[in-house]
Amino acid sequence: MQQPPKTWRTKLYEVIFESDTVAGKIFDICLLLLITASIVVICLESVESLYAKYWHLFVVIELMFTVIFTIEYILRLIAVPRPMGYIKSFYGVIDLLAIVPTYLAIIFPSLHFLLVIRALRLLRVFRIFKMVHFLNESLFLVNALWAARRKILVFFFSVILITVIAGSFMFVIEHNVNKSFNSIPQSVYWAIVTLTTVGYGDISPITPLGKVLASFIMLLGYCIIAVPTGILSASIANEMRKEKLTTQTCPVCLKQGHETDAKFCKFCGAHL
Repeated sequence: MQQPPKTWRTKLYEVIFESDTVAGKIFDICLLLLITASIVVICLESVESLYAKYWHLFVVIELMFTVIFTIEYILRLIAVPRPMGYIKSFYGVIDLLAIVPTYLAIIFPSLHFLLVIRALRLLRVFRIFKMVHFLNESLFLVNALWAARRKILVFFFSVILITVIAGSFMFVIEHNVNKSFNSIPQSVYWAIVTLTTVGYGDISPITPLGKVLASFIMLLGYCIIAVPTGILSASIANEMRKEKLTTQTCPVCLKQGHETDAKFCKFCGAHL
């Protein structure tokens, strides 16, 4: 049975939201180039010497980018079957935040540099050229973190407890002879820096007992590093058993992450 001809909105949707076609791929590449260029301009604008010399040029370029991204946002609202679904989606929020700061900066100039949030739009690069392996790896990491959230929280609170106890002990040992350890919060800060092996060196013990405790905390820090690594490794191994996903975008709920042989959206049931 012959399929009915595609409407202009369907064709517009395929170009803007899908990267499987040549036109869609070209659109995404051009969009990413524009986003990258706008971020570079914003970064250069933060250099005072350049802004003082070329401020008028920066203003014109920024307005040009804002107009382009505003038109793009409007076209997305026109093309998508359910505009509110796109507005509430992750990319919809990011796309809106990419243009709002410019208009707000007219009233509140200090908000101008919030435009660097456009860098988040570069996440669309995962859809180009069917770079599914990058998308899958990011999903593996997110799902693994979520699956191990309870274990990570227990580990996190255990580390907090260790640093509070170690900092309190160090305060008792050092505060009479070392002005650096003048309070328990200051001592806990030292314990965090030492346990994480950061070692700023702004605070250090001077008593023999304090140095012994510091040495123990340093060695303990190396042991603690291995714990979250093992937790995440086990969670990622479980996620690796799941099926691979495609870049197919649901035209109704605008969600990705469908299996290669999926014909219907697993989130809303719409036909893909």
